[in-house]
Amino acid sequence: MQNQYQFKDQVVVITGAGNGIGRATAIMMAESGAHVLAGDLNHLPENQATFSRLGITEVKCDVRQEADIQALIDQAVQQYGRIDVLVNNAGIGMVKPIHQVSVEEWDACIDTNLKGTFLGCKHAIRHMLASGGGSIINTASNAGLLPRAHDPVYSISKHAVVALTESLGLCHGKDNIRINCVCPGPVGETGMMNADISNAADPEALIQSMIRASPIAAANKRMISPQEVASAICYLASNDASMVTGTSIRIDGGKSLGVSPQSN
Repeated sequence: MQNQYQFKDQVVVITGAGNGIGRATAIMMAESGAHVLAGDLNHLPENQATFSRLGITEVKCDVRQEADIQALIDQAVQQYGRIDVLVNNAGIGMVKPIHQVSVEEWDACIDTNLKGTFLGCKHAIRHMLASGGGSIINTASNAGLLPRAHDPVYSISKHAVVALTESLGLCHGKDNIRINCVCPGPVGETGMMNADISNAADPEALIQSMIRASPIAAANKRMISPQEVASAICYLASNDASMVTGTSIRIDGGKSLGVSPQSN
């Protein structure tokens, strides 16, 4: 998918960039001229050739650790003099009823999805205040727009990301810092989705149920692609969105509208 937005010489930091949405965003922005630092907990050898060709710098980063996220963002500033765009994309799922969730599982989900986003915002904003502005895009979920019964901890974490985005968007508009989020539905080819599918008793049935839950996905007989979410992230990071802040963009094929596809 070709990117219509240009990021020539923009300095971009992306977390959770090893696969899925983060990887697609890193590639899309680098192909459009950005200097990209791709943070991820794991080094994936399959990314090496593509990242090297595009000049993407891989950095090991555990977003739950403040020292890691600070080092990632500081490296961008040391290398290029500033940070223009931060994409807080790292996240994990948690499909379990609340009475079965351990404290350790709660902490893992909340620390990755919410604390990691907070830490990224904290350290990026510090530099953006000094440089006169910037753009932050947080990856939330359609689970952050409506309550969900089967994954309450994940839903809680993503509701909090949406609230954080709105609060910081309000707070830092005066500083020329725009803060928005994307709320994807079921996205194929991500680490989170691959884990859900591999753990399912009937993987194909799970895939089809997720497709049926989104009217447009059902009409097209496929899941959302990482590139489709990356395109929305690129829009929010671009000058075309210069007056957009505190906004949540749904990329879920209509799933969060509560509309079930009807048979003809």
